[in-house]
Amino acid sequence: MDYRYTGDAHAQLREAYETDADPFPTRSSMNFPEWEHRRAEMGLLRRLLFPRCWNADGLLEDEPAIRDVLSELGALYCRGIRPYSGTDPSETVDDVLDRLPELRTTLKKDVEAAYKGDPAAKSYVEVIRSYPGFQAIMMQRVAHALYEAGTAEYARELTEYAKTVTGIDIHPGAEIGEYFFIDHGTGVVIGETATIGDWVRLYQDVTLGALHFEEEEDEAKTLKKGYKRHPDIGDHVVIGAGTKVLGAVTVGDHVSIGANSWVTEDVPNNMKVYISEHPTQERKESE
Repeated sequence: MDYRYTGDAHAQLREAYETDADPFPTRSSMNFPEWEHRRAEMGLLRRLLFPRCWNADGLLEDEPAIRDVLSELGALYCRGIRPYSGTDPSETVDDVLDRLPELRTTLKKDVEAAYKGDPAAKSYVEVIRSYPGFQAIMMQRVAHALYEAGTAEYARELTEYAKTVTGIDIHPGAEIGEYFFIDHGTGVVIGETATIGDWVRLYQDVTLGALHFEEEEDEAKTLKKGYKRHPDIGDHVVIGAGTKVLGAVTVGDHVSIGANSWVTEDVPNNMKVYISEHPTQERKESE
């Protein structure tokens, strides 16, 4: 390990653990079955952010232990970033790890949104341990911090790994507000330049994608990079299963979009969008 975390997130995280109150878990020694990962980053991140839920009670009162896990995670981040940058990324990694207490606060709001938004949810612990949408946004929020710090390639590795675990593809460049919830989640795609407001709920197979691509003026017809091509979603928006919102369109606040809709134009505030004429279902007796 050639990286040692030198910030104060370990102290802030320990203080944050002490502020947890019902319905977040407060008991120690819950002793869940272990989850193994092909990439250690996810397992370390889970233990740092929600130690009671991932058999890491030793972190609750032990700041040196928290620092050790931060250093272990930071070493992995440095190892992942260095081949892309060719330089020492320690300072960048310090800055990202310093943000973990802030990101933990945001993720607790995501847990709350999932619990309130799903009638099948029985507890906050269930959301933290088993909801794929929460696993995806946990990794994406940290990857977004790495993306903002100029390490986009490694950040993409992390969200691609989260996709293999959850079936949810959120680009690390996407900007996502508070109280975000993806229900079920399989097949959800959120593009790099998408922005999402607060209290947004998405269902499975939703795409916030591009409608078309611009090309550079070269013989190879290289697709242009670094321009706005994905939707902006407002606050208090629900997007139903199978819906595609495509292009640099704006969906306003307090909008509900029904299942299997195709949206390529702006939607004003306080609107309902849905398919008005569903295909007719026919039935006949088997011969």
